[in-house]
Amino acid sequence: MPKSTPHIVIIGAGIGGLASALRLSYAGAKVTVLERHAAPGGKMRALPSAAGPVDAGPTVLTMKHVFEALFSDVGARLDDHVTLLKEPTLARHFWADGTSLDLMADPDESLANVHEVFGSKSAKQFTRFSAKARQLFEAFDAPMMRSAAPTMGAMTANVLKNPQLIPAMAPHLSLAKTLTSQFSEPKLAQLFARYATYVGGLPAASPAILGLIWHAESQGVWHVKGGMHQLALAIENLAKSFGAEFHYNTHVEWIQTNGTSVRAVHTSSGSLPAEGVLFNGDPRALNTGKLGASVEKAVTKQEPRSLSAYVHAFAAKPDGVDLAAHNVFFADDPDTEYGPLAQSEMQPDPTLYICAQDRFGGRPPVGTERFEIIMNASPTETTTPDEKERQQCLTLISKRLAQFGLTFSPQPGVDTLTLPQDFAQMFPASNGSLYGRSPHGLMAAFKRPTARTKIKGLYLTGGGAHPGAGVPMATLSAQHAAEAIKTDLISTSTFRPAGTRGGMSTASRTTEPARSRS
Repeated sequence: MPKSTPHIVIIGAGIGGLASALRLSYAGAKVTVLERHAAPGGKMRALPSAAGPVDAGPTVLTMKHVFEALFSDVGARLDDHVTLLKEPTLARHFWADGTSLDLMADPDESLANVHEVFGSKSAKQFTRFSAKARQLFEAFDAPMMRSAAPTMGAMTANVLKNPQLIPAMAPHLSLAKTLTSQFSEPKLAQLFARYATYVGGLPAASPAILGLIWHAESQGVWHVKGGMHQLALAIENLAKSFGAEFHYNTHVEWIQTNGTSVRAVHTSSGSLPAEGVLFNGDPRALNTGKLGASVEKAVTKQEPRSLSAYVHAFAAKPDGVDLAAHNVFFADDPDTEYGPLAQSEMQPDPTLYICAQDRFGGRPPVGTERFEIIMNASPTETTTPDEKERQQCLTLISKRLAQFGLTFSPQPGVDTLTLPQDFAQMFPASNGSLYGRSPHGLMAAFKRPTARTKIKGLYLTGGGAHPGAGVPMATLSAQHAAEAIKTDLISTSTFRPAGTRGGMSTASRTTEPARSRS
């Protein structure tokens, strides 16, 4: 007799959980998504401001083809559900001595700008670096990022077939070290070293291969009309059309197993029998017993931790600096800017990223604008916010930007600032780390857990799982997880008609909050 339609419970409605819900509900599984917060998106969140919802998480969408594939794989078109507009300026970069550099979606424009600002020698070095980044990206896209379970053996075989990759990888050098050797201009080395922080690493401890991130960004950045959270809403709505159910403000207490296989998910208001459980949270929550003793050893320990951040989201009128949509204000001393983070201290001389959300598409600013400022921070072992630290950070950011001539009116208050401790509260057992396990060391990529765990029927998705942090990577992890679940649980099942709905056995159905759409 064939099995009945499998019930898949997804814990967490971050981008990994959402994309998995879409794929699995389309495949015919009965899908229930449980989310402890009031809305979908996870770290892809928005906060209210005087000028409307402001992004307070990821601000850009790269690797657009990943999202196009997600929608096309379920018979839909991405452009029918969200409006994506490509940014002509990737980012505007500022240094305190008055130097500024725009990197552009058009590679010829980027090269011309580097030549104009830093000279012909730097332009040639930039060309070589860009070619190397492309070489690395294309070499490791399929065997690493698109592989459900990459191995060191497979990567080694790939390198042996392409020995020219070895000098490009610089396997014994950090990203910071290799950039110093590639750029005679310290400002360019500082600029591209910052890419380690995109995945939560320190440039001096992260592998040189992370330089490939530049190629992904150079292929284009898009903004989502209405904010990044609109992408989360679009995926949620499409998954609902295939029968997926979403329950918000629902706290998961533990995962029940029979010792080797999952059996149910227990919430504060009931239990849900399940053939499969997909966890879209930090895998460290499993290690630390947050979801019950029976799943503590489902994955290997996810230590050390990646970086956290101070995130400042507010509305105000800026003055003094001609901002683009994406802006980076660099630290004065690239040799010491990351040192305090390695010692779990606040940076006195930080690099600051500013997203001017109302300047997307080159729009001229009118009146009060929405801003997000991100400053790197160390992970934390406490979930209790330090209000003194909050004020200290706010003062540091304000003074630092004033050194560049940038001020805001009204001056945003401490209530607009999210600390690492706040993130630690929002995402249990994460230590406030926004990227899961640290990317430090050449083998770090192989130490992230893959979709399947040691417990039958328990799977992982999200930025803490392979292939890693970032919205595109978490979306790819959902593809890996969905394929694993379909292979293990759905292929031999009797599919229910798409569009029918499942539900909780005894857990209450949480009313979804009203959400504005722009």
